[in-house]
Amino acid sequence: MPEKRDTESEKSSPRPDGDYEKRPGIGLTIGNRRALGYLRAMKVGKLLHTRYRVNDLERTVRFYRDVLGLEEVRRHKSPRGSELVFLKAPGSEELIEITFFPAGGPVQVQSDLTHLAFEVESLAEFERHLAKHGLKFSDGPTTTATGSTFAFIDAPEGYEIELIEKKKYQD
Repeated sequence: MPEKRDTESEKSSPRPDGDYEKRPGIGLTIGNRRALGYLRAMKVGKLLHTRYRVNDLERTVRFYRDVLGLEEVRRHKSPRGSELVFLKAPGSEELIEITFFPAGGPVQVQSDLTHLAFEVESLAEFERHLAKHGLKFSDGPTTTATGSTFAFIDAPEGYEIELIEKKKYQD
């Protein structure tokens, strides 16, 4: 039997705070209202990690460790055969998972698909650091309207890395 729809006086719509108020002309079935109430109560917690699949695990890990200064937190093989390395940036809780999964075929990173962004104290100093590793910015530096400056470098597999020097405010 179809569920009874609310009457005109009982129709409801979401308020900005996510709760529901009665408003004429907008209705939900009783079942949908229950489902939306359940979904509204569900939230994800903090971001734990981001995965990047690569063709050359060791080369990529060396880049993130030696060039970007990330720390290798753990390494293991998954039940399906993926080799996983988890890296952590100083001052961050979230991890970056670098994965080698040969059964998935070769990785082909599309241009401008995704990137990771890291804060740096000084882009000028970081540019000198990159030169010591035989690297250079692939784009930028560019200063924004707010005074922050950003530049990009390419990781070994073609994933972009954004480096951001936030504007320093004086008291």
